[in-house]
Amino acid sequence: MKPFYIKDLRADETGKVEDRYLVRNADIRDGNNGKKHLYMTLADATGDIQAIKWSLTRDELTSYSKIKAGMIISVVGRCSEHQGKCQLILDNIKGRAREDSIERSDFFKAAPESPEAMYEYILSRINAFGDEELKRLCLSFYEDEKDRLMFWPAAMSNHHAEYAGLLYHVKRMMMMGERACEVYTFLNRDLLLAGVALHDIEKLNELNSDENGVVPEYTFEGKMLGHLVMGAVSLADRCRDLGIGEEKSVMMQHMAISHHYEPEFGSPKKPLFPEAEMLHYLDMTDAKLFDMEDALRNVDPGEFSDKVFTLDNRKVYRRTF
Repeated sequence: MKPFYIKDLRADETGKVEDRYLVRNADIRDGNNGKKHLYMTLADATGDIQAIKWSLTRDELTSYSKIKAGMIISVVGRCSEHQGKCQLILDNIKGRAREDSIERSDFFKAAPESPEAMYEYILSRINAFGDEELKRLCLSFYEDEKDRLMFWPAAMSNHHAEYAGLLYHVKRMMMMGERACEVYTFLNRDLLLAGVALHDIEKLNELNSDENGVVPEYTFEGKMLGHLVMGAVSLADRCRDLGIGEEKSVMMQHMAISHHYEPEFGSPKKPLFPEAEMLHYLDMTDAKLFDMEDALRNVDPGEFSDKVFTLDNRKVYRRTF
């Protein structure tokens, strides 16, 4: 068992922290004093923390420039406080941890449900569609991409950036979508759930994930186009290949490009029909509540979390009851 889980580290820690952590990102930067410093985000299954190694020597610069996202490294350091958050000041980086000494569950965040169970749930809802065209469209993607869906995250660093996070995101949105259709009975259930199933499907090609759900970088297409545009293109192609009518094809493409709602978040169009509007709110609700739940994971009752960037730098309160 790891002796120093990130959730237990405190900014007033005075003792030495010596443990292994997953590298989420690593960057060597120039300092004001002419020195070079190593900045990293280190993580384990309980959270992440900024780590810094100040004033690299020439040998350290050569060695530490080889540190990449996805590695598990052994470090020695101490905790300090910076801008109200705990950070790890590193005294030494011992190198990569031995593969045979790594317990996966210690290091990699994962969705709280099994990928197989989530996949089967999503397929059960798709197979219940009365619209045969939308059923064929969704099944074609989910059957083709089953292997990657078993571990793929939904983001590089924001909501559902975890093992099988994409399935978890879609499953919870589907559950909420079904309930929304019970209240707003004019919604077309099959169209809404098809939009849920496929709105983020091109994250499979936008994110360059490893089999632990860690994303060191975006793909070339992801950087140049993003999953909204990529999704509209892939949906148009798949609908044409499956002989799906133009109206449904265009509406599915529209759901792909409009679900982020605002141009500054990548959507060139706002939703223009009710199911597309609801898709946006299902997506936003699941993302925001995931981030709130995650922020409160290590917060004591009656206390506030650190500022959460994805929640407009709000501090989230954990109730006592």
